Amino acid sequence: MEPVQRVSGKALPLGWDDVDTDQIVPSDALKRIERTGFGRFLFSQWREDPEFVMNKQEHEGAVVLIAGHNFGSGSSREHAPWAIQDYGFGAVIAPSFADIFKNNCAKIGLLAIELPEEAVQRLLDAVREDPETVITVELTERTVTGPDVRETFEMDDFTRQRLMEGLDDISLTLTHEDELEAYERSRPGYLPTVL
Repeated sequence: MEPVQRVSGKALPLGWDDVDTDQIVPSDALKRIERTGFGRFLFSQWREDPEFVMNKQEHEGAVVLIAGHNFGSGSSREHAPWAIQDYGFGAVIAPSFADIFKNNCAKIGLLAIELPEEAVQRLLDAVREDPETVITVELTERTVTGPDVRETFEMDDFTRQRLMEGLDDISLTLTHEDELEAYERSRPGYLPTVL
């Protein structure tokens, strides 16, 4: 996982409520065994419609996805945040997220930022009016800024630190490697060991 302190750039104004993980990445794309390459499946059924917001040239290169209430609901599919991140997004902003989806985002370094509904609507309006609008998420200050928006967001210190240092579950465990090895060496020889 790469360290994240700031995500800044153009945004994709999706704005829809109750987008579930099957809509984010359909089940027929889950046959892959790698964690990469899922970006091409992101919202694939909706992208068949040439009028879908993601197909509009003015939103190419967006790094912030602005969604509606209850984004990421449905199954606990890890592939959904993988697809969003693989496509090029570094942050998703919404009034609310499904808990499992939000946790899965934190595990891979994708920022899932909850803001009040009014602030999300102002961001959506600004991007729809001017697709070149820049939205900035600062993890160090826990702020989101854009036209007429400067909002703070909540994130527990542990999750924030993990994201800023790029620590996934494995690398977090490896920060205690010396203690783990010392513990294994202290165990009696007749007990099983991982060394």
